[in-house]
Amino acid sequence: MDTLIEKPGIGGAIEAPAVPLKVLIADDHPLVLLGVRRTLESHEDIEIVGEAHSGAELLALVERRRPEVVLMDLRMPDVEGESCIRAISQSRPEVKIVVLSACDDDASIDGALAAGASAYVIKSVSAVDVASVLRQARCGAVRHARTDGVKPAGCAAERAVPGLTERETAILLAVSRGLTTRAISHELWVSEHTVKFHLTNIYRKLGVSNRSSAVRYAIEHGLAT
Repeated sequence: MDTLIEKPGIGGAIEAPAVPLKVLIADDHPLVLLGVRRTLESHEDIEIVGEAHSGAELLALVERRRPEVVLMDLRMPDVEGESCIRAISQSRPEVKIVVLSACDDDASIDGALAAGASAYVIKSVSAVDVASVLRQARCGAVRHARTDGVKPAGCAAERAVPGLTERETAILLAVSRGLTTRAISHELWVSEHTVKFHLTNIYRKLGVSNRSSAVRYAIEHGLAT
């Protein structure tokens, strides 16, 4: 396992259901599959119903094994990740999809969520968090990405900050609104670890040293009140 970005669920902790959660895992790296399997098998409420090593194999196994949640890498042979997500979402809309990937760029994350994934987990952080995201996905507590191409009013793209990426700008605006790291992670569908990582980059790019200074910068430049 490596890092984890997630699209957090709504509300508090998800209680373990009485019936084991049926999970199908897919990754073209055998060692990753082994690590994921061993990690998830340590949870009594999770049952691994199959493993896939390619996109084509994943699509076939989804039809045969009927999992409740698919935990898949975004980069696999045969069928590209987003295409797999769309195919599963169309043929088996009841199946929740959680992406487990080393790619942490906005295009990969936003693309996967827009294609139908319920969560995006970056290969890192705690393995316990992965199990938690799977449970949230099953319970429908994970929010879905917007697919209509319409951005909410006041979005980061409309108030871009020179030198900052769109995601960094969104986090700066959220900080300016007084949101905590946890609240930002829930609003932007990323882990607290990721929020802290972006904040470090924001401070460096703005030439400030802490959250208060970043908020002051946003106010002085008309980004916040």
